[in-house]
Amino acid sequence: MFEILINKNNKEKEIALIENGKLVEYYINEENSNRREGNVYIGVVRNIIKGMQAAFVDIGTEKNSFIHLKDILPKVDEKKEKQETEIDIKDVIKSGQKILVQVKKDSNIQKGARVSTHINLSSKYIALMPHTDIITVSQKIEDRKEQERLIKLVKENLSEGNGAVIRTSAVGKEQEIIEDIKNVEKKWNKIEKAFKNDKENKPKLIAKSESIVEKMIIDLPEKSIQKITTNDSKEYKKMLKFQEENNYLNETSIELEEKQDITEVYDIKKEISKIENRKIWLKCGGFITIDKTEALTAIDVNTGKYTGNQNVEQTIYKVNEEATVEIAKQLRLRDIGGIIIIDYIDMKNEDNKKKIQCLLEEKLKKDRTKTQVEGFTKLDLMEMTRKHICSHKE
Repeated sequence: MFEILINKNNKEKEIALIENGKLVEYYINEENSNRREGNVYIGVVRNIIKGMQAAFVDIGTEKNSFIHLKDILPKVDEKKEKQETEIDIKDVIKSGQKILVQVKKDSNIQKGARVSTHINLSSKYIALMPHTDIITVSQKIEDRKEQERLIKLVKENLSEGNGAVIRTSAVGKEQEIIEDIKNVEKKWNKIEKAFKNDKENKPKLIAKSESIVEKMIIDLPEKSIQKITTNDSKEYKKMLKFQEENNYLNETSIELEEKQDITEVYDIKKEISKIENRKIWLKCGGFITIDKTEALTAIDVNTGKYTGNQNVEQTIYKVNEEATVEIAKQLRLRDIGGIIIIDYIDMKNEDNKKKIQCLLEEKLKKDRTKTQVEGFTKLDLMEMTRKHICSHKE
């Protein structure tokens, strides 16, 4: 079972997700932050860069955002067809044109935000994809009959011209999915109407993305959140309102504990303090190191103090096995995204390599974001990707 803690002080808000008494996710949301990922804007095309088949779009922020041709052309199912690449971007959009865009990747010190005309609106059971006929199912739903049932149900209830990704929480549901489709389509119709009725030729925010806590609640399995605790009366009222609007939170207890640091009350301060540590010791005596660069995150596995009492291959496997469990935990806890390279201790036994890969894939199933394990490269490095949920400091 899960518990969500929302600890607020003068400058920032800490959000912790506890699973069976252990910290599994942690975020810091600074007051007056400029988090924009997921927001929907009316944007104005400013400059077209033909050589890059891209353009800069003004969404009303300090830096113009960036959009690529593939994020302007109609979305295609890449499993079935390839997107047309011979089209000139100047034949698709013009400078000064208004376009409806969603922020897919937030801006940083060097770059503006990455935006797309492919809008994606998440709800509890589906993620709506307007202006596409693609209906697909979460990779975590493995039962073929359930996949077919869900696709048929969603197809019958979606409005024409809309597609969707069916989420893991949809398993076994029917009427709840139908209601969910109605609600998220209502939200989309409101956005589309605001765009069509806008008469000004200037950028504008027209729909904000969910907060970290709301997204957490939407992503977690139904009836799995036992309690939400906060020390802030404003957050408490917000959570009560969110509960009223969403029936799947009926059994969740929402509590207010004012005038105290609830991370101390719930004894997770020590775990939080370890999040930025480069080195993490394993119970067996080995350790892993985590080094982030702009391009990727490198994780190194070391035997450390562990010498084992069996043969060398078994000693190495034992450290790699324990490291794999810890790596999956740390990726989620630190919200590490992008390309991740894991340098395991070299294993000569191919079966052991397969076991480690299977264990990593199994442990990553607990992660509520998308992960992809590519396997060992020719250099014996494990290559994988993970989509970050949000930055720790937004």
